[in-house]
Amino acid sequence: MANEEHLRILMRDGEVWNRWRAANPDIIPDLDGADLNGKTLSGANLGKANLNGAELRAAKLIQTNLVGAKLAGADLTRASLTIARLDGADLVEANLTRAKLIRAYLIEAKLGGAKLIGADLDGANLTRAKLNGADLTRTHLVETRITDAVLTNCKVYGISAWGLEGIPEDQSNLIITRDDEPVITVDNLEVAQFIYLLLHNPKIRDVIDTIAKKAVLILGSFKEERKTVLDAIRDELRKHGYLPILFDWDRPSSRNLVETVSTLAHLSRFVIADITDAKSIPAELMSIVPSLPSVAVQPLMLSSDYEYALFDHIMSFKSVLPVYRYDTPEMLLANLKEHVIDPAEAKAKELIPPAANR
Repeated sequence: MANEEHLRILMRDGEVWNRWRAANPDIIPDLDGADLNGKTLSGANLGKANLNGAELRAAKLIQTNLVGAKLAGADLTRASLTIARLDGADLVEANLTRAKLIRAYLIEAKLGGAKLIGADLDGANLTRAKLNGADLTRTHLVETRITDAVLTNCKVYGISAWGLEGIPEDQSNLIITRDDEPVITVDNLEVAQFIYLLLHNPKIRDVIDTIAKKAVLILGSFKEERKTVLDAIRDELRKHGYLPILFDWDRPSSRNLVETVSTLAHLSRFVIADITDAKSIPAELMSIVPSLPSVAVQPLMLSSDYEYALFDHIMSFKSVLPVYRYDTPEMLLANLKEHVIDPAEAKAKELIPPAANR
């Protein structure tokens, strides 16, 4: 039961409340079970307050201080908690359905068994938060920080998880199915949405199958004179039923870019690398050849150019075909199927296990 005096002060004015808190730092506000539905409490200092079981439906709590607050079993349905401070707050079994928690701070918050159905946690900080058994159905988690968070046994059907930051302490037994479906669990939040689509959307399975059999990664320079050649290669590959993916290796190399090209190569049937004008071994090519021995690589080079230093090292790998030299782009296109596509396809069949070629 809420303390009537505390509730009366809170209802007067946010500034009055904050002055009262500052003047009485040792008093812990008792707002247990209080009816605060639809109230505007933005900017209020509710740190450490007892709000267990409080009714806060559609309440405005933007930038509100709720650090260490007790909100167990509270109803925060559709509440606005953008940039609110909820560090260390107890939200066990709280109802946060469709609540807006954009960029909210929930560091070390306790959210075990909480309902976060359709909640927006974009940009929120869930570092070391405990969400074991929480319902994250249709929850938005875009660029959300989940470093050392505990996410065990969460329901994650329909979740939107993109660009998550950090690695959780535990994300085991994530339930990706609806309540009325047989339970299927996975152990990775970002993979969860993909696995569900894979199981329930035949088109997704068809796309994956197409990528595995038809994708061709084209590496080269996007300088104007070279880009024309790459575009022509791409168009020709399309004519032969392949799915071309172009990658520009003129951009400054970084770990993210190298990881990206390695991922694309892993998904590809084979790689075509135009090494014309390359003055050294591009990091992207070095990331593919030694680590992906089952991906065929067909190097190309303008006849007037010369091979870069240490290219013999790359050529020593079984997956790399002899360099195809061409005098003009027209010559390259005229001979692309015979001297580039067909040899690369033959090498791919040689390197990939027979079952994967079916």
